[in-house]
Amino acid sequence: MEPNWDDLRVFLAVARAESLSAAGRALKMDPATVGRRIQRLEEGLGAALFAKSPQGYALSDDGARLLVHAEQAEQAVSLATEEAGGKAGQLTGSIRIGAPDGCANFLLPQVCTAICDSHPGLEVQIVAQPRVVNLTRREADMAIAVSPPDTGRLTVQKITDYRLHLVASRRYLDRNDPIDSLDRLGAHRMVGYIPDMIFDKELDYLSATGAERVELSSNSVAVQLNFLRQHAGVGIVHDFALPFAPGLIKVLPEALSLTRSFYLLRHADDRKVERLTRFAAELVDGLKREVARLEALT
Repeated sequence: MEPNWDDLRVFLAVARAESLSAAGRALKMDPATVGRRIQRLEEGLGAALFAKSPQGYALSDDGARLLVHAEQAEQAVSLATEEAGGKAGQLTGSIRIGAPDGCANFLLPQVCTAICDSHPGLEVQIVAQPRVVNLTRREADMAIAVSPPDTGRLTVQKITDYRLHLVASRRYLDRNDPIDSLDRLGAHRMVGYIPDMIFDKELDYLSATGAERVELSSNSVAVQLNFLRQHAGVGIVHDFALPFAPGLIKVLPEALSLTRSFYLLRHADDRKVERLTRFAAELVDGLKREVARLEALT
C-alpha cells in the first residue's frame, strides 16, 4: 500500500511526539483513533514503524526510513499550499515559534501582532519554555535561543544583541542598606534563576555579581520580574522588560552591564519553504526594532 498524505501526517505527529496522546492533541484527534491509523499504516506497509513500550513510541529502523520520505512530503504539501493559497503576497497557515520566556513575554506579542495585522490569514503560536525547543522533533517551526547550538541540522541567524542590568524597586532601596558597589550586594536579598535549572550558560547572569546565594528564584523571567516588583530584592533584568515594570530602577548601571544575543534557529530542510523564510525575515526585523524601541525607553 502506498501511504497517502493524511496517513503520513498522522505518522509524523506520532514520530515527533513519541506518544499517541500527545500526537492526538496536536492533530485534534482521539488517541485511540491515532493508534488505529498507525496500525492500519503498518499493516498496509507490512512493517513495524514503531517500537512500542510504556515509555512511548520510538521509531524502528523502518520508521526512520519512512520519516525521511514523510518530511519530504510535508515540505511538498507546504509549498503547494503556499502557491495555491497565497494572495498578493499574504502569508497564511499556522506557524509555531519556541522562545525563552523573556522574549516570549516582552517581545514576541508585539512583533507577532504586527505581522498578523499585515497577514490576516496567518496564525502564530508562541511556545514559551525554560529550555531550547527541539526543532528536530518539530516541536516548533522555528525557535529563538540565547546561544547558537553546536549540534543538529539547523540554520542559525543572529537576530540582535540586548542588554541587562541590576534592578530593584525604589521602595526596596529606600528600606535597605545603600548599594554603592558590587561588594555591597552580599547584604541584600538576590532574585534570579534556580541555579540547577539554568539551561544555558548565557543565562547565568548573577555570576557576574559575585552573589553566592539566590534567596528568591524561578526558572521564569516573568516570575523574577514580579518578585522584584513586590520589593523582594535585587536582580538582573532585561532592559527591554523594564518599560513593563516602571516601578523598577537600575542599580549600579556603570559597574554592571551585560550584553547577550538572540538567535533564530530553523530546521535546515526548511530553507526551501518560502512561507517560513518570509515569516522569519519579518520576525527578525520586528524583533530588532522592538528591542531597540524598548531599550530606548529605559
